[in-house]
Amino acid sequence: MPFHVSPASARSRAGALLASAAALVSLGALHPAPAAAVSASAASPHATAAVLDLDGAGRTPVVHGTDSAYDTASIVKVDILAALLLKAQDAGRQLTAEERRHAEPMIERSDNTAADALWRRIGQAPGLAAANKRLGLTSTTGGSGGKWGLTRTTASDQIRLLRDVFDGTATSPSGSAGLNARSRAYIRTLMGRVVPEQSWGVSAAGASGTPRALKNGWLQRTTTGRWDVNSIGQVTVKGHRYLVAVLSNGSASMSAGVSLVERTARAAVA
Repeated sequence: MPFHVSPASARSRAGALLASAAALVSLGALHPAPAAAVSASAASPHATAAVLDLDGAGRTPVVHGTDSAYDTASIVKVDILAALLLKAQDAGRQLTAEERRHAEPMIERSDNTAADALWRRIGQAPGLAAANKRLGLTSTTGGSGGKWGLTRTTASDQIRLLRDVFDGTATSPSGSAGLNARSRAYIRTLMGRVVPEQSWGVSAAGASGTPRALKNGWLQRTTTGRWDVNSIGQVTVKGHRYLVAVLSNGSASMSAGVSLVERTARAAVA
């Protein structure tokens, strides 16, 4: 069944989300968009979804809409964590206590200061690119400098990332070692502990009472006032596990963007 909230919960959730967006502004995570992105954001709201049934016969995601690139906003934090874990694996170690102190709030609460620290730790965009080559992502470009929220990605690339996290049979297309079982389990655990006020998004496509794990992203573009709202994760419907990625831009408000993402997720899984 779809994910629903009461009017009071919706008001509380909207307030928390707007507070998080304000934090993004104060941290300098929002920046003027390139001309092409401004043009896209100034147009009507647009969304793309990609879905992969992990318990089905196919291994290719179904894409609904044009599989073009969108700003990631905070969904890139899953990719940042994957890159960090690959670095730790290569060094033959687990994450340090300090790295865990950043990783956990970065995913569970979408903490931006933590993301800043780990973005630097992985080597910013070049480090993300190196990790993504190993993970099989082909259409993701890291944001310049400290602007991790302006990383660009496609819905199908996000499914590739989610497969590395949730599908134990996935192998690294580059031939290099991908995420090991311990790293995958760690990311899944954190995505399953996202705080309640950030549990909107692809969770709307899951059956009521079933496990779900997700990460959302949202930012208001300073040049247009329009919102980028995204959601990625795993949901369960009729006993099947679905990986779902919904990317959107151009919404007039945060709440409109959330509604668009949830409608798109439900339709794509259905």
